[in-house]
Amino acid sequence: MIESRRAQFNAEFSIEKYQAFLDDIARDFNYAPTFRLAETPFFIPDEIKKQLEEACGEVCEFIRKSNFKDITQRAINLNTAVPNEDAHTQFMAIDFGICEENGLIVPKLIEVQGFPSIFNFQFNLFRKIQKHYPFISELTPYMSGIDEDSYMNKLKEVVLNGHDKSEVVLLEIEPEKQNTKIDFYYCHRDLGIPIICVTDVIKTGDQLFYLNDGGEKKRIKRIYNRVIFDELDLRKDLTLQFSFEEKLDVEWAGHPNWYTRISKFILPYLQGKYFIETKLLSELEEIPEDLENYVLKPLFSFSGSGVVFNVSKSDVESVKDKDLYILQKKVAYAPVIQSPDGKVKVEVRILVLWPEADEKPTLVGNLVRLSRGDMIGVKFNKDKDWVGGSIGLFEK
Repeated sequence: MIESRRAQFNAEFSIEKYQAFLDDIARDFNYAPTFRLAETPFFIPDEIKKQLEEACGEVCEFIRKSNFKDITQRAINLNTAVPNEDAHTQFMAIDFGICEENGLIVPKLIEVQGFPSIFNFQFNLFRKIQKHYPFISELTPYMSGIDEDSYMNKLKEVVLNGHDKSEVVLLEIEPEKQNTKIDFYYCHRDLGIPIICVTDVIKTGDQLFYLNDGGEKKRIKRIYNRVIFDELDLRKDLTLQFSFEEKLDVEWAGHPNWYTRISKFILPYLQGKYFIETKLLSELEEIPEDLENYVLKPLFSFSGSGVVFNVSKSDVESVKDKDLYILQKKVAYAPVIQSPDGKVKVEVRILVLWPEADEKPTLVGNLVRLSRGDMIGVKFNKDKDWVGGSIGLFEK
């Protein structure tokens, strides 16, 4: 959308340069990401940046309310409650569709997650793009006046919280099989913490341990949690020595309760020009006649699972747990990125860090997803180019 930058990038782009960029990433760990990386970054003009900052500010203001835990306790009651919850979330991912409304381009909030995103991968992705397109160095993906050093320092502050890196683990379900494992590899390289499967955690009393590469038993004092309970609940084949529901002598970088509290559950509470009409099914007085203008979504699913895009009356009526679903008005994603053969839609995820000692959260970076389909996501963009994951860039 910064037209001069778009023209410059498109003029420099070639399939060969794109492939060299992909190969460069794959060489770092002899591994190519399993998700598609888009050919281009998103050049975000100052006006849209200011709108994103304003919208994020309103989301953060709601989450900082003194009674926020009271407001969201129902979400915890409907899910798994994990002990030792801290005062506030340490991670947020705030997703916006770049939309058209009344002839104007405006970001619209799609979702909020109180959960880590691919913070390390995005850090390294920006470095790779700069390497292959040197003029990108004139731009920045960072927000709140930070640079790459302060971004990484704040990420370390949140993940490590003063602990030795050997005492902090990135915890996941079979990390080698996860779609985001490229982020785990970069996290291990950037922060030095081990990547541990939930089945490899050893429990002694109320303490947790793991075996390091040398076979030594090491105490886990802090968990960088990447486990999604939706997935864990489905994996009846896994044997764990501990339960997330028991009181353990461990800290959390990303306490699991925040994934539940800061989720689609809060969307009906958010009102304003950046927010979409959203209603909990249990509070729906009548089913709208124009269901073609709505999307049906489960409150706590991850990565788009269970979303019904073409909603029928029977879809709404057949939902048994109406406390667990929302009906959200559709928005018109605007095709704002000029590719060599048409325009592309985009979604921007603002990455947020909130160290325990900080008074308020900090917007630090972003990721973007490009789409030519009806929705953002792999299944809507099969066999298409200029789609997939990338990064948003602002003028410095």
